[in-house]
Amino acid sequence: MPDIVSEKEWLVARLSLIEKEKQLTRLRDEVTAARQNLPQVLVEKNYLFNGESGPVLLSDLFGDHSQLIVQHFMFGPDWEEGCPSCSFWVDGINGTLGHLAARDTAYVAVSRAPIDKLLSYRKRMDWTIPWVSSLDNDFNFDFGVSFTSERIDGGDAKYNFGLSNHPPGEAPGFSVFVKDRDGRIFRSYSTYARGLDPMNPVYQYLDLTPKGRNENDLPFTMAWVKRHDQY
Repeated sequence: MPDIVSEKEWLVARLSLIEKEKQLTRLRDEVTAARQNLPQVLVEKNYLFNGESGPVLLSDLFGDHSQLIVQHFMFGPDWEEGCPSCSFWVDGINGTLGHLAARDTAYVAVSRAPIDKLLSYRKRMDWTIPWVSSLDNDFNFDFGVSFTSERIDGGDAKYNFGLSNHPPGEAPGFSVFVKDRDGRIFRSYSTYARGLDPMNPVYQYLDLTPKGRNENDLPFTMAWVKRHDQY
């Protein structure tokens, strides 16, 4: 644990830390601006998903908005439950969709499990997020979050833009899409692995505390995370 000091000494240390926090804030603003100005690439496939009311196209997922955030939620076709870690992230975004919509942005979770499984799990978790199944299309494979043994053997299963290999199955991520006035859809951003951290409010809160995430002695960093109905 940190040292115990007087309030005066604490204030000196706190003011020193504020300077570093300000540097981080300025760097974060710089990175955010660079992210927003990334070049965009045309999405030539208009993927067809299975939604709770039937088939929906990628363009339909925008609703009335010009921006779409997709959470690549790990839920394989033969799984009985959604990934605990992805569920951890959805707990943080569920209930925020109205705020996103107010800034011209839609959100949807996409998984390869059949739609009936997704909707059943959503009900169990008491979520309101829109969720669609990509079981019958290549969306997950095209955006680098699903991997078959055949693709791995063929060298076509690089995760996080090729920065790491991935075993067969599912992986997490977020992707951002933009739709222009002509209805064309562009990919503006995707992030994977530790790039997901900023979207998790629980981690941001824990990072304020002395113990932080307290994961160093665990078999793997998120070993403590459970679905919220299993604590």
